[in-house]
Amino acid sequence: MPIKFAKKKYSDKYIYSLLRPYVRKWFKTRFETFTPPQRMAIPLIKRRINTLISSPTGTGKTLAVFLGIIDDLYRYYEEHGEMPEGIKVVYVSPLRALNNDMYRNLLRPIIEIREIAEKMGLDLPEIKVAVRTSDTSPSEKQKMVRNPPHILITTPESLAIALNAPKFRERLRTTEVIIIDEIHELAGSKRGSHLSLSIERLENLVGKPLTRIGLSATIAPLEEVAKFLVGYNDDGSPRDCIIVDARFAKPIDIRVLSPLKDLVHASAEEIQEKIYRTLINLIKRHKTTLIFTNTRSATERVVYKLRKIMEKEKIIDVDKIEAHHSSLSREVRLEIEEKLKRGELRVIVSSTSLELGIDIGYIDLVVLLSSPKSVSRLLQRIGRAGHHIREVSKGRIIVVDRDDLVECTVLAKAAYEHKIDRVRIPRNPLDVLAQHIVGLSLEKKWRVDEAYRLIKRSYTFHNLSWEDYMSVLRYLSGRYGDYFEHAKIYSKIWFDEEEGVFGRKRTARMIYYQNIGTIPDESKAHVFTTDGKYVGTLEEAFVEYLVPGDLFVLGGRVYEYLGSHGFRVIVKPADGARPTVPSWFSEMLPLAYDSALEVGKFRRIVASKIQSEPRERVVEWLRKNYKLQKRAAENIYEYIREQLLFTGGLIPSDKLVMIEIYDEPRERNIIVHSLFGRRVNAALSRAYAYFVGKTLGVNVKITVTDNGFMLTIKGHPNGDWEAIFRMITPENIEDVLKKVLRRTEMLKRRFRHCAVRSFMILRRYKGYEKSVHKLQINAEELLRAIEDIPNFPVLKETYREILEDYMHIDAAKEVLERIRTGDISIEVFGPTNVPSPFAHNIIAHGYSDVVLMEDMRKLIMRLHDKVLEILRMRGVSV
Repeated sequence: MPIKFAKKKYSDKYIYSLLRPYVRKWFKTRFETFTPPQRMAIPLIKRRINTLISSPTGTGKTLAVFLGIIDDLYRYYEEHGEMPEGIKVVYVSPLRALNNDMYRNLLRPIIEIREIAEKMGLDLPEIKVAVRTSDTSPSEKQKMVRNPPHILITTPESLAIALNAPKFRERLRTTEVIIIDEIHELAGSKRGSHLSLSIERLENLVGKPLTRIGLSATIAPLEEVAKFLVGYNDDGSPRDCIIVDARFAKPIDIRVLSPLKDLVHASAEEIQEKIYRTLINLIKRHKTTLIFTNTRSATERVVYKLRKIMEKEKIIDVDKIEAHHSSLSREVRLEIEEKLKRGELRVIVSSTSLELGIDIGYIDLVVLLSSPKSVSRLLQRIGRAGHHIREVSKGRIIVVDRDDLVECTVLAKAAYEHKIDRVRIPRNPLDVLAQHIVGLSLEKKWRVDEAYRLIKRSYTFHNLSWEDYMSVLRYLSGRYGDYFEHAKIYSKIWFDEEEGVFGRKRTARMIYYQNIGTIPDESKAHVFTTDGKYVGTLEEAFVEYLVPGDLFVLGGRVYEYLGSHGFRVIVKPADGARPTVPSWFSEMLPLAYDSALEVGKFRRIVASKIQSEPRERVVEWLRKNYKLQKRAAENIYEYIREQLLFTGGLIPSDKLVMIEIYDEPRERNIIVHSLFGRRVNAALSRAYAYFVGKTLGVNVKITVTDNGFMLTIKGHPNGDWEAIFRMITPENIEDVLKKVLRRTEMLKRRFRHCAVRSFMILRRYKGYEKSVHKLQINAEELLRAIEDIPNFPVLKETYREILEDYMHIDAAKEVLERIRTGDISIEVFGPTNVPSPFAHNIIAHGYSDVVLMEDMRKLIMRLHDKVLEILRMRGVSV
């Protein structure tokens, strides 16, 4: 088996025997002993075996890799009397901040080892380390060509450019080891797809196998990530790799906190007040607290509120509270990180920017405001506390409502049980392939089959079909129609199909350098009413979710979305209507599919206990098994009991989809309780809306959440709701969704991203830079021109990205297959003019906006009171 798990933890004595005396002495002066990942990994890396190390922050992963590498470089010096020539190690990380960290963290041991060696009578030369990113000045880059470092620190994008920089490329020929840090962050995105091909190209340049080392926080499944790291041999077998699984090397202490006893009847103000009280009590009892929110806007709000309270109550100095997120300038972020390392901050609030392993010094508590939406993210965030392997990673999750409480309870338990969501690695992204084919063409004249063999060695492109490969070559060589000439889209490579070779075009090098990369440029869209009145701006990522008829809030008022052209969005006021899309929808993290199934299973188990055991015993079981406060356990009990009583025993779960018909005076809501997470529900909801619309001849509005979705139609038409749902099959869902997506904002915007990545539209060319608005207009014109070309690679990739990476169509097909086999049943409930308790958050979803928080609380309270009223009328004690 080419991919194996490391079984042996070597002794300190054995590992010391592998090291030079001065390296050994340095380690002994700095550390008491080796950590579990170091015990397993150092001997493997010394033997140059491909290794994937997965362990939490603060477990010595980085040193596990570099200790052996530093030792080997000095062994070479002792044996040859000089240091080796050229670059020996390439270290790649997704963040420039991590690169600067790594540079500092490497220099210190190298300097200290040389000092120890000097005391032992040895004069060791320096090991040269350099950082090459987009921040590196041209003069620094020139210096690296003349005097290459032994260890090069870079990003995926800079590595791809370096592979085509004529002079520097030659310096990479001596590479022996490539290290991918934070591989869990890269694997699930197109940046990772891009990097996986860059590594194959680097190995091809070197002419012999590279030693590949991956460093990862908690991730699953490790075997797939290992394959992603090492790729495949030409015979189709995965290359060898040993996995060091130390994901659970650090003890954890996770608790879910309910800020108040009654999560339903408290006003927004009361809930906010209790959340901040809970926060302040936690902050007071700890030295440094890291607070994670799920959106950038929430990060700023929490910092503002905490500073205000701290100043008023003179608890701690307001200068000791800071925000850290990706919208801040680099200088401000660096300054905050330095303050943290020096121990000058008591509180730091972040959205996602501190999840990665930037060295942030000592943190003794991590607090999560609301659900992290996946077990792996929960463990990554909590892992930032207790930065040493023997320290407990202590985390607290503060919940805001009953669905949040159920979800967080399940995630915390899954973290203790090591149930980690599977990472989803994109397969065969054709826009990334297009970039690399242009990159390859700049190297030399390639035989088509030779380049295909190289590309298929990458895990991402291992099952790339010959047809898709050829269609990308044809597209890049300008074989698709006259329209390209008219749109000034010219070929980027020359391609002789008969002879089976391709090579570079003269203008391609500049295009490649100036337009490489996979992260799309985003911009704000300007919103106008039909009579031309300017309303405000929306994030582009939000606009892509909208379909005509959607209702959202901007500046405290509700508007109906009508359409857009480029970055101009047209709306009409819809005062008094219930919003269907929350205005921070684009920032909201989706619940992972695997975690959603766990939530469904939990609901089912608790419901079954409620039906067969006394209240006290169930509450005690929840308290004990899930480490809950008594009031949190009681809240869960009441929530699930109310649903059971109201629906006559129907509990939507991992085994039951409940279709609930809820009527309002002028419209009918079809609420589908499908516990599969927002990405799967995005696919199911659009397909169901298509069949409902087609069968009944009506327009349908859609609201999508993690726990289900709601279709809203005017009037009260009747339909066989289960039969219509069963029209969606694993075989037809893909075609249905392509049909539905064709005229959407999402397709228009994602097509622009793919067209830019494929060099079909150029962001920068000959000194000009196009605005995102201009790029979007160009993309929309192109889309109209190419939509009838069969299998056009850029459009094909746009659909693949939406269906596979955004909607998780494979998981949706899995659900549909389970429905077909009867493993998941469907039950219809209603019609009723009061929705069931589990439906309340789905109905109120559009109000998930700070401005409307009070409206949302009032709506949920009102619906809940109606439920209780009905239950009392039935003679049930509540």
